[in-house]
Amino acid sequence: MIRWLTGYSQPELEEMLERPVPYGDFFRDAPELNEKRRMIKGVVCGVRVEDIEEPLMQEIRYLDKLIDELARGKAMDKILRK
Repeated sequence: MIRWLTGYSQPELEEMLERPVPYGDFFRDAPELNEKRRMIKGVVCGVRVEDIEEPLMQEIRYLDKLIDELARGKAMDKILRK
């Protein structure tokens, strides 16, 4: 799910686990943010993801929403907007 959203490879993500990477840098430096992320709609923490104006916070909330959908048992194909 994180690779789908950000474009990082598995080795890149594993490397990040071994060194601290600020959350903002994680998203700002993402190789290729998935265009389908714009299809992510709904509420996370009482805020509509599609209405968030600050770009970095919206990227963070996209990931929150994907994780929320997974936790609620939504099928992976639907989560990844296939």
